[in-house]
Amino acid sequence: MALTKQTITESVAEKLDLKPPQAKDIIEDLIEIMKSTLAAEEDIMISGFGKFQVKKKSPRKGRNPATSKEMILDGRRVVVFKCSGKLRDRINEGQ
Repeated sequence: MALTKQTITESVAEKLDLKPPQAKDIIEDLIEIMKSTLAAEEDIMISGFGKFQVKKKSPRKGRNPATSKEMILDGRRVVVFKCSGKLRDRINEGQ
């Protein structure tokens, strides 16, 4: 099951004893801060959780699967996530 923004909002509201609209505003603000930070190509490091980073992909050769025609795909930026050692250990405990 996926963790949704709604579920996170409800959990924050319950844990911090807030009204749901207040928790929703907090979550929305946090997501906007993360978006603008990544758009500025800055890393986001969350201690004990991991690091979000923007990586640049170079242009590359590709192929249209429908026509088999080769083409050059433009370079682009992608967001990558690397989990912290603590998170990795927690995910793997009990295996």
